[in-house]
Amino acid sequence: MRGLAEAARGWEFELAWKLCWLEKGMVRVGWKRVGMGLSVRVARDERSGLWTAVGDDGKRRVSETADTADEATALVQEAFGLTAWRPQPPPPPGWQRFSLVHSPADEFPPFDDPRYDAIKARPPVGCVVEDFGGCFGLRCERPGARLLDAVAPLCGEIRVRHGLQMSGLGIERLWEWSRDGTDGWGAEIVGQLLLMAAERGPKLGYSTDDLVAYLRTAAGARGA
Repeated sequence: MRGLAEAARGWEFELAWKLCWLEKGMVRVGWKRVGMGLSVRVARDERSGLWTAVGDDGKRRVSETADTADEATALVQEAFGLTAWRPQPPPPPGWQRFSLVHSPADEFPPFDDPRYDAIKARPPVGCVVEDFGGCFGLRCERPGARLLDAVAPLCGEIRVRHGLQMSGLGIERLWEWSRDGTDGWGAEIVGQLLLMAAERGPKLGYSTDDLVAYLRTAAGARGA
């Protein structure tokens, strides 16, 4: 019986692992859920350089082509009667645009939790309040030479003024990666990991200095 139980656990682990990679593979090739049961698949034609988005809600399928993946997706959304999302123009030089979310590791405060009343009434300069799937969050445009240069001072300001340790940048799939520079998606993933460490480490007894020393030592930095 013990051998059967161990085999079952092993099979369960292997199945979960394969499902995880299957999901990652589907995301990589372009399937995106955009609401109301609609799925959109986006692909680029190498010859023309154009992007084609195919939307399917289980009842009908619509195909749209445009110069960018975002525009093709937006056209499909509109074809299904949805409000389309289109990216904003980039922020001016020396400014960064990002999201901040408060989602503590050991609790699930709702968006209407009273602890958010003060920051909702007077959000930080350059930020607007937003509900991120039931979690309190902010969408911000703040000064900073690089993304993390803008995120860190804002998080410190929120901690001092409102007692909230912002725990992430809204990244859900932390295992994914993009080598797109100090202000791109890869930087958002790094920022998310660091904010999670800053929020969770002290709960376990590690000080901020402990975390900095750990990072420096693990990276092989001089003077660690």
